[in-house]
Amino acid sequence: MNNLTIGRFPALSYAGSEAINTLCTNLSFSGENVRKIMLTSCHASEGKSFVSMNVMRTLAKLGRTVALVDADIRRSMINATFGLQFDPDSTKQGLSHLLAGMAGEEDVIYRTNIAGAYMVPVGRELSNPLPLLNSPRFGRLLNRLSERVECVLVDAPPVGAVIDAAQIAKSCDGILVVVAYNEVRRQELIDAVRQLEQTGCPILGTVLNQVKFDSYMSKKYYYKSHYANYESYEPGQKSNGGGQRRSSNRK
Repeated sequence: MNNLTIGRFPALSYAGSEAINTLCTNLSFSGENVRKIMLTSCHASEGKSFVSMNVMRTLAKLGRTVALVDADIRRSMINATFGLQFDPDSTKQGLSHLLAGMAGEEDVIYRTNIAGAYMVPVGRELSNPLPLLNSPRFGRLLNRLSERVECVLVDAPPVGAVIDAAQIAKSCDGILVVVAYNEVRRQELIDAVRQLEQTGCPILGTVLNQVKFDSYMSKKYYYKSHYANYESYEPGQKSNGGGQRRSSNRK
């Protein structure tokens, strides 16, 4: 098997680390049938790749086997942000090579320097990967990975920019939507959720990211990862204050 080294992880605050730990713990409540999880956002720079990589690392530290697939083929940020370093004898191929028929599954699955964590790097960036994402090779890769590891994370492009995320969702078991605090308009989020709902892949919840914890906590708000089987936002429903209403959906 190929090997690669994750050269660096950007600093994570104590509060951020605890939030990621909570998110990973809650993922274990999603059920045995939820093994392939797509992470997306409304638009770029909301930190979905940062969340994806930290979830992968934390799940591995908790003793779970996990694989991360970099499916943001148009504009991946993982290689540059996290300093991926391929072993000299590795194929140096990735997802785009597999989807184009230039590599096999074993050529693009890499063991990382984090015990229990594997990655499928993006490969060569493409301006229009949608025809390749429609290929049955993508679904087969995710199924193969889900047979090997306990959790497969798919870092997908933002929903608002291109249709790629909706296509990727069709091969996944659940979706996490990363939302940057004070950066996304309510209607943008509603539109993104509606587009994802049309894929038939259930939305597990939202991850509120880029929170300034000092100011956030001073307003007596607290970080939560909202899951469909705990609390969910129902677009279109309003509270007394005119905002979105939280509805209890306990099982």
